[in-house]
Parts: sequence; C-alpha cells; structure tokens
Amino acid sequence: MNADSRRGTYGRAVVPGPRRAYEDPPAPPMHAAAVLGRLAVPAAVLAAVAGAFAYVGAVDPNESGHYPVCPLLRYTGLYCPGCGGLRSAHAFVHGDLLTALHDNALAVAGYLVFAVVWIAWAVGAARGRPPRIGLGPAYLWSLGALLVAFTVVRNLPFGGLLHP
Repeated sequence: MNADSRRGTYGRAVVPGPRRAYEDPPAPPMHAAAVLGRLAVPAAVLAAVAGAFAYVGAVDPNESGHYPVCPLLRYTGLYCPGCGGLRSAHAFVHGDLLTALHDNALAVAGYLVFAVVWIAWAVGAARGRPPRIGLGPAYLWSLGALLVAFTVVRNLPFGGLLHP
C-alpha cells in the first residue's frame, strides 16, 4: 500500500512521518493584558501568603492567648514538625534568621522552597506555560521520611538544637 492509495480525512493522502518527541505548544503572544491575566492566580497566592506573614509578624506568637497551643505538645509533650512554625515565621518576618532557624529549621526551608516554586510558577505563567510539578512517589516518600526524621530527632535528648 503506497501513500497515494491511503486517504485520510477530506481525501488528503496520509503519509506517516517520523515520530517527534513531545514539544511544548508555542507560547501565546506577550500582550500586557494577557500577561496580567495569566499572573492573576500567582499574584493572589502571593498576596494571601504575604497577608498571613504580615499577620504573624504583627501578632507575636510568643505572647500567650493569640494562637492555639499545639495539641500534640499539650497532651503528649512531644514536638510535631510544625511546632515553632509561627514563632519561626514571626522571627523570619522581623529579619532574625538565626531565631527563625532555631524555632523551626524545616519551616524556614519550606519558606525558601515556596519562594523558588512561586517564582518558577510566576515566570511560567507570564510566558504562558502551565505549571508542571511532577513529584513522583520517590520524592513524596523522601519528604515523608524527612518529616518523620525531623520529628524524631527534635524529640530526642540530643536534638535540643531543634527544640522550638
């Protein structure tokens, strides 16, 4: 069977070509209104996170009565991975990085990861590219193992540097 005898839609000849690897579709034009429209969701997320950090920066979590106590700490005396996160955010907002790291080093790492991911998301949105975060099972299991290890170490006697 040759290409002339094979007819596709609308009577055109179907000629199989070489298979190409997946290619991203061409980026849409960079008109100002289109770029602003694509940046609306990343901007809203940034505004929400900035608002939360502003609130925690204004209302000191070191003073009792403003925030609820961690239930795990209250009933068991054990620190969860999030214990000290609000104090860490408060210190981070005020520029005290050493205190923020002492209160919850994992939270500070999370702030930095969020910043990098948000920048990549905003740049991709401005260029018209959809966000692609493909975390496979190995990454998710590694993240879970990191959280468990952090929790265990901060509750052991030699993990005093990780206590909030």
